[in-house]
Amino acid sequence: QLLPGITMFSCNTSTSGHSTFLLTGFPGLEASHYWVSIPINLICVVSILGNVIILLLICTDPALHEPMYIFLSMLAASDLGLCASTFPTMMWLFWLGARELSFDLCAAQMFFIHAFTYVESGVLLAMAFDRFVAIREPLHYATILTHSAMAKVGAAILVRAVLLNLPGPILLRRLLFPQISVLSHCCCLHCDLVGLACSDTQINSWVGLVSILFSLGLDSSLIVLSYALILQTVLGIASPGERLKSLNTCVSHLCIVLIFYLPKLGLSVLHRVEKHSYPALAVLMANLHFLVPTIMNPIVYCIKSKQIRQSLLKHFQ
Repeated sequence: QLLPGITMFSCNTSTSGHSTFLLTGFPGLEASHYWVSIPINLICVVSILGNVIILLLICTDPALHEPMYIFLSMLAASDLGLCASTFPTMMWLFWLGARELSFDLCAAQMFFIHAFTYVESGVLLAMAFDRFVAIREPLHYATILTHSAMAKVGAAILVRAVLLNLPGPILLRRLLFPQISVLSHCCCLHCDLVGLACSDTQINSWVGLVSILFSLGLDSSLIVLSYALILQTVLGIASPGERLKSLNTCVSHLCIVLIFYLPKLGLSVLHRVEKHSYPALAVLMANLHFLVPTIMNPIVYCIKSKQIRQSLLKHFQ
């Protein structure tokens, strides 16, 4: 349903750069948005607190100034950026009932959501490389992954995310949109905006596809390759105890890789199969696909990492 007093405009009244977009909550549950939103907002708050704690622990504890934990701090920073990009519109929609977003605000949110998603994907790939070097070349680990090398990797990940996402908002400006368009989710995503356009979107679709292939597609493929090489190295170790110890160092990272990619796969399948049959489920999956990784990453590392737990206990004491 649209806001009272607002009429849906068709492509006959399309405009460029001056459209208004309406966020979508849970269809059929508009009267219960306040209560339905409580778990989602609770996840957001816990995500922010968890990632801030991880960042503070790594920054203040010299024992955690190791490559694995420095990459973890990058992951926590990208999670905070993702929360900052999605949390405000969720609050406006579910708690204040505000659905309207201007074109510029929607395009900016789209850029930051996708940019931080690509940053997180790149950091996960860097962490996979970190595990590969630690297992394959343990004697040269410190000389390969120096602080300077990690700073360059972090800068490269950030630059790639910006460059891959910069064309998106720029190319959206050349499209014509209805004066009022209803989004499929409670935030602005590239595929959603392109689908609402009234003009030819072929260039936008190709740019979006190339962007995904050179970020999520490339990263996931290289992560799989890294784990294949890790497994090959581990199987070459004679001692079963040493094999188990080596594999155990990868468990945390493997968990967050699955947590990051599986919700995206589930949302993609849902969009193509049952999006129109269960619109509320599609919105819920879209929210969880952003929120689950941000809350689970600090939890997984707090549970699995002895050094993180010790640092946390030391700060509380």
